[in-house]
Amino acid sequence: MSEGLDRERWLAELRLRVPEVAAAEAFVRQAGGALLVDVREDNERASGTPTGALGLSRGFLELRIEQAEPDRDRDILLLCGSGQRSLLAAEALQRMGYRSVSSVNGGMGAWKVAGLPVVAGALDADAAERYARQVLLPQVGEAGQAKLTNARVVVIGAGGLGAPALLYLAAAGVGHLTVIDDDRVERSNLHRQVVHADARVGMSKAASARMTLAALNPRIHVHCVVERLCADNVEALIREHDVVIDGADNFATRYLLAAATRQLGIPMVYAAIERFTGQASVFDPRRADSPCYRCLFPEPPAAADAPNCSEAGVLGVLPGLVGMVQATEAMKLILDIGQPLVGRLLTYDALAMRFRELTLKRDPECPGCGRDARFTGYVDLERMCAAAG
Repeated sequence: MSEGLDRERWLAELRLRVPEVAAAEAFVRQAGGALLVDVREDNERASGTPTGALGLSRGFLELRIEQAEPDRDRDILLLCGSGQRSLLAAEALQRMGYRSVSSVNGGMGAWKVAGLPVVAGALDADAAERYARQVLLPQVGEAGQAKLTNARVVVIGAGGLGAPALLYLAAAGVGHLTVIDDDRVERSNLHRQVVHADARVGMSKAASARMTLAALNPRIHVHCVVERLCADNVEALIREHDVVIDGADNFATRYLLAAATRQLGIPMVYAAIERFTGQASVFDPRRADSPCYRCLFPEPPAAADAPNCSEAGVLGVLPGLVGMVQATEAMKLILDIGQPLVGRLLTYDALAMRFRELTLKRDPECPGCGRDARFTGYVDLERMCAAAG
């Protein structure tokens, strides 16, 4: 009995220090410029939140409020489920120096009874829990998570680069992944192609990748294409995607991808690895200042000058790191945040543990995107690469 009484006294004391407003008044003040903050947990907001409210759970309020609203004179209204947690939240903001803080009496329950506007949460309970740490980032939030859910990314190759990229894109909630690979899992792949397993040796890499990704995140859709990318299918296979991730291990595929992404206006996240070194960049034909792949490699090198992993060898962890750089760049493009690797070539030396960044400018004489460039078809590109081999 005394415990309940102490709790009631505590709340009563809070109400002496924190102004409470009715839901209808809060709505009017919000329309006049006040910031309405819903301090309920992510899973509570999944069923609906006041239109225009900032979702910021009580446990992270003090850590994130300054990013969301640095002006300590702004009118701030706090709302929870019933009007109690919002009192605690308001007191915390008062201690931080916010001078105009109020609690919505009755919380979300009163807001609904008053018939005030509500929007459905972008995330259901499972998604709110699954992506909780990512949604906390102001640059992502529920709106950004919805962008990831709706995004379509195609990954060329479920090998050393594609494997880590696929794992992290699936974990992040990229809703539609296409895996293009005509190869089968070999035991020599397993030290670096971590999306596969020993029991799947001999299985299609695309199918094996789908099994792992479905187990990691059953919310996403994974489409397998067990075909080799070639002149006849390149546009059809990558069309309708938002980002292309180049995890190929041969120049013919890369030149086809470079041409097709340019023709279709789709950004290409490039990477390559050899022995202990790797490199990555982004070629975005939507940007007038972006170089293309052929600004970096105008013509394919001879096969002897560019051995693949089966010929030259590779440290198993190397493609893991570089593939995660590709996944990061793809997510930045989807979310439209940060500075993508457009016009920059990132190189990595694992032995020295050193990253370097080289400026990669658009070449006016580039055979792919220069002023005199002429696209003569994908078959010609295949022939060019075959001649170099």
